[in-house]
Amino acid sequence: MHYRNGREAKNGDKIVQLGYDGKISAFGVLHGAVADNDYCNGGIAPIITTGACLVDCLHVEDVEAFIAEKGLKERPAGK
Repeated sequence: MHYRNGREAKNGDKIVQLGYDGKISAFGVLHGAVADNDYCNGGIAPIITTGACLVDCLHVEDVEAFIAEKGLKERPAGK
């Protein structure tokens, strides 16, 4: 199991999901994913509200811009 950028995926990872337009559509913790499948595999458990130290945060639009800048906006073709 691998993410869009090729990093190995593991249940329990904190993740963001990108929509077909490259924008963040969900974020949370990966669960229920099974090996040998990168498509429609697992679920995202939402993360409950936590305190925010703003110097440690980024605006979602800035993260989306970074994703596009790194060439990860487009979804890879199916296998």
